[in-house]
Amino acid sequence: MNESMIQCRGVSKSYRKGSTLVTPLEALDLDVPKGEFLALMGPSGSGKTTLLNLLSGIDSPTSGSLVIAGSEIAKLSRRDLTKWRASHVGYIFQLYHLVPVLTAFENVELPLLLSPLSRKDRHARVETALALVG
Repeated sequence: MNESMIQCRGVSKSYRKGSTLVTPLEALDLDVPKGEFLALMGPSGSGKTTLLNLLSGIDSPTSGSLVIAGSEIAKLSRRDLTKWRASHVGYIFQLYHLVPVLTAFENVELPLLLSPLSRKDRHARVETALALVG
């Protein structure tokens, strides 16, 4: 059996909306083996975005354990979580959000400026990415 890339045990997320307690995720158990693809589907309000925010370290679970690639991300310091997100997380949005005053090259390079890559390595990755999409 493949080792888990994502492992959720009893993951819950609650927040207050006025005086109402909202719980979009309650006691979620999930294992995603390394190399698997996963599609999240469900009606509005079923917790899809909440789960993605938890998996990416944008938000923290109210309870439960969330381990990604061997790191229990809810236990990382803010600084370590920021480093973890910069090296492990990428989002693909339904609508693309480019900075209109930047070239295609500069838009692709922009998130890499936060990485420890050298200018030469950044540019090589940008060229590769642009070549892949034409």
